[in-house]
Amino acid sequence: MAKMKDKNNKILAVLFVGVLMGALDISIVGPAIPSIEKTIDIPDKSLGWIFSIFVLFNLVGIPLFSKLSDVFGRRSIYIISLITFGIGSLVVSVSNDMSILLAGRAIQGFGASGIFPVASAVVGDIFPPEKRGRVLGMIGAVFGFAFIIGPLIAGLLLSSFSWHSLFLINIPIAIVLCFAAWKLLPSNQIEEAKTFDWKGVLLLGIVLFTFTFGINNITPANFFGSFINSNVFPFIIISAISLVILILVERKAKFPIVKLQLFFSRQVTLVAFIAFGIGFVQAFIVFIPNMLISINNVTESKASFMLLPLVIATAIGSPVSGIFLDKFGSKTVVISGLLFIALGFGMMAINIQSLLNYYVTASIAGFGLSFLSGPSLRYIMLNEVAAHDRAITQGMLTIFISIGQIIGSAVISSITSEYNKSILGYKYSLFFLAGLILIFIIFAFWLKNKKLETATSIK
Repeated sequence: MAKMKDKNNKILAVLFVGVLMGALDISIVGPAIPSIEKTIDIPDKSLGWIFSIFVLFNLVGIPLFSKLSDVFGRRSIYIISLITFGIGSLVVSVSNDMSILLAGRAIQGFGASGIFPVASAVVGDIFPPEKRGRVLGMIGAVFGFAFIIGPLIAGLLLSSFSWHSLFLINIPIAIVLCFAAWKLLPSNQIEEAKTFDWKGVLLLGIVLFTFTFGINNITPANFFGSFINSNVFPFIIISAISLVILILVERKAKFPIVKLQLFFSRQVTLVAFIAFGIGFVQAFIVFIPNMLISINNVTESKASFMLLPLVIATAIGSPVSGIFLDKFGSKTVVISGLLFIALGFGMMAINIQSLLNYYVTASIAGFGLSFLSGPSLRYIMLNEVAAHDRAITQGMLTIFISIGQIIGSAVISSITSEYNKSILGYKYSLFFLAGLILIFIIFAFWLKNKKLETATSIK
């Protein structure tokens, strides 16, 4: 028993480090953008793609690698994913123009898409049902934690090395993980090859790509005029039509990539909607170092370290959110977290040039974010569905956060570039996000209270 527990802990270490490495490369790119711009000519409106293309290919690859890991075993697919991620990191680190950089980021994202679902699947393989929810929540927490510490790690490396080091460092880590995964992870086939939902994967990719491309080309100052532009309107229409077709296909698919029946639960639908909003918030965190550089004229490395108030507030808020979750229920925790984020971003926008105001408001927003990046949303998902659907709902939560990240990055990049990354661009972005979070607060009031949540808990 002790040997089995020790081996499981080692397996978890391999999985957690892999998830952390993959998730860090979503958040670590923000502080690197100013340095990248000095060596590679990238139009302001295209900056968001450095972030979005990673998340986009990651999101599309998740259902594919999930299925392949069932058919060919966890170990082989996890190692292939790590190798793919390492190759993408190498391509990014040696890139000298925008096309190669984006190609490398796409390869990275596709590789990372196999790391996340395999980690969740292995948990289902080696842990009994009563322990899976807690461990899955820990994997989700690692993913959220990466968004906070990514810019700090970037600051440490950028203070002594070029931006290339942010991606080169992935290669030795990936190699070590490959050897550890070969030794520790199970390799048995889970099921025979069955019909795979290729139509669903393709349609999801079309929906996300066309919508992201269209949003990236909207000009905020001339919203309606730019909306009918040939680079916007046709892509938005294609995205909308593809979404309708996706829903129709998924309703009939034998093995759908998105289980639509789960959305019959109001709780699940509301959590997915709120998770989408958290993706917007996480996308803006990536832009904060750039904001500080543009407005306060600080260095790239110092701008990354200036995220410390947000990180410390998140670290303090995480255990507090757990205590509140047990005492008051998830509804109170979710609404409180959203209120703190809206307050923090709104106050930050009012006096955006003041560093003191930034430190205070970043702390407030970070405290609120800890309530939502922590266990609350995952707790609701685990509480609301049957045991056999727990893993898929954790994946769905990640999907909706990722969609929010993609669209949030496109919107924020569009707003800031329209105002040449000036004070106005970041001020309007902050007001937009604060207003958006207020809308999510209204919907959060429809969540179940603690009494009703306890009474309807699914064992």
